[in-house]
Amino acid sequence: MMQKINFVAMAAGISTLLLIVLSLFVPWWQFTAINPANVQVNFSPVNLNLIVSGSTVAIPLVLALNIACLLTLLASGLILLIYSVKPTQPYSKRLLGFGYKQPLIILVFFIIEITTIPLLMQAIGGFNLPINGAATIMIPQKFTSNSSNTSLNVSAVFGWTFYFAIVVSGLNIAARIYHRKIASSPILSPTPASTTN
Repeated sequence: MMQKINFVAMAAGISTLLLIVLSLFVPWWQFTAINPANVQVNFSPVNLNLIVSGSTVAIPLVLALNIACLLTLLASGLILLIYSVKPTQPYSKRLLGFGYKQPLIILVFFIIEITTIPLLMQAIGGFNLPINGAATIMIPQKFTSNSSNTSLNVSAVFGWTFYFAIVVSGLNIAARIYHRKIASSPILSPTPASTTN
């Protein structure tokens, strides 16, 4: 009997695990503010690196969320790999149901976070931060110590790992779609060779 393998799910599982490793070192989104303040934010769902004037700032709640995202992606990748070699088992659809959704959910929440931050800064502080690109923003007087408007050069850019995360999410969706083809096609068993006497 030939064993069915969902190669799309295997590629999705491997790429999900690769995304975890890459996201630890290469941010999905990077924000930089210079002159007069030096602030750099390197952000991905599994890692937040916040540097203010050369000092790293750790936020325990964000660290906990990063670890939760890392473990979720790890479970997703491993479950997809297990599913990919056993796609016709009774439990396989449940494995796939969990595994393929997680990178997509994390990507959607990441996009929501990135779009919400500038909206909050506009509502609270009154200045516009770019999501992608460079700008010079004027800091209102209420936030400066010398009662004058101060300008701040800021830039934000999506890293290539963000676009890789989109590809990984697409592969995960494709694995779910390909499951229909595997589930509907019968398992082929080799025919015994005929013997003639």
